[in-house]
Amino acid sequence: MCGIAGIVYKDKELHNIGNDMTNMLHELQHRGPDSAGYAIYGGTGLDENEYILKIQVKEEPRLLETVKDAVNMITPIQSDEVLPSVGDSFIYKCKIELDKFSELKPLISQVDTIDDVIVLNGSQAFEMIKDVGSVLDIADRYDVRNVKGTHAIGHTRFSTESGVDRYHAHPFQTYIIRDISVVHNGQITNYWKVRDPLERKGHVFETFNDTECLVHYIADKLDSGYSLEEALEQSVEDMDGPFSYIIGTPQGIGIAKDKLGLRPGVMAETDDVFAIASEEVSLGQVVDTHNIEQISPGEVMVYEI
Repeated sequence: MCGIAGIVYKDKELHNIGNDMTNMLHELQHRGPDSAGYAIYGGTGLDENEYILKIQVKEEPRLLETVKDAVNMITPIQSDEVLPSVGDSFIYKCKIELDKFSELKPLISQVDTIDDVIVLNGSQAFEMIKDVGSVLDIADRYDVRNVKGTHAIGHTRFSTESGVDRYHAHPFQTYIIRDISVVHNGQITNYWKVRDPLERKGHVFETFNDTECLVHYIADKLDSGYSLEEALEQSVEDMDGPFSYIIGTPQGIGIAKDKLGLRPGVMAETDDVFAIASEEVSLGQVVDTHNIEQISPGEVMVYEI
């Protein structure tokens, strides 16, 4: 079932968007009890050549030191911290510098070769926070309510086709182009038909999750010269099944819904905020819902700041 949400502040200033998105997602908790996640843009404070890595590390002697050594062999770690443990693993967060964005994916692939280690995220313009459990527990665990930003997307997950763990929680991202993320409700029923040509072009898939296929598809279109709106419109034509999804970019968000309108979605706008969610009750946490609009079947929209 899943719940998705997005919010954009029009003034481009930093707002308590982690708090807003937490409240929105909490109202969608009934749509997805397995995991939840956020992509919060605009508040990282990183320079153009700086990136944040979030790496899941199993609680084993000296494994963290092995991870640090692997990263330092490629580029010196600028700063780091260990985030809270859940189960038998924790998240190691570090800041690095790279000369080019194209160096990020090879670094991640190298770290991923270490047993019992997986890179959850590497980004410059947004902070990704995702984990198993309830929205409020995750918000408390990672102090999400105090994360500031200009715009954000979020997700509550009801798993139907892949594992329930941090890595498979939404948002998903790709490293084809910088800082693109997606949250998705539904199924892409012609998944293999969409994925196969992307793999033939050199895209490397890490999961069998159709949401990963979505973000690769959009990134490929953008990399080929499509505008975000054009990429979303083409996705509605190329993809079958019941779906609605939100794309996050450093400039804003984009929304698409399948042609039959089989997944819910509503949006509302004020002079200050544009917001979208699976249900009206979520929008009510951030905007006046007297003037909400249903997202029409096959509709796409891009809201950039």
